[in-house]
Amino acid sequence: MTLEPLLRAPLAVQIHVATVLPAFVLGTWQIFVSRKGSPLHRAVGAIYLILMTITAITTLFIHQLMPQSPFYGLSPLHLLIPLTVFGVYGALHGAHTHNIREHKTAMISLYIGAILIAGSLTLLPGRIMHAVVFGG
Repeated sequence: MTLEPLLRAPLAVQIHVATVLPAFVLGTWQIFVSRKGSPLHRAVGAIYLILMTITAITTLFIHQLMPQSPFYGLSPLHLLIPLTVFGVYGALHGAHTHNIREHKTAMISLYIGAILIAGSLTLLPGRIMHAVVFGG
């Protein structure tokens, strides 16, 4: 493992990683450990949603996958941005209206889609995080 590829990466990638890694830890804790509805769960959840929003916004400035795309460097992975934003909205809406089912569905969908699936795709050969984790 080496941080060299990340240290050489554009600032948007560095900010993206700096927000998504703690979001992964907090999201995992929220799902598997926290006492749902407690003040700590709510506070950590708010931080998680802020981190996920920043992560989604920084993605707009990451164009390494398809820099020559006719859509200003955006790739199909950028379709996860509105899904992330809608997930954050759904989680907040469910929490504020006390619709636990909506909140839970949005939070788990956000975690699986934006953290686990998108995160797994960053480990593919040729990606910066592949070089960080596996060297090369």
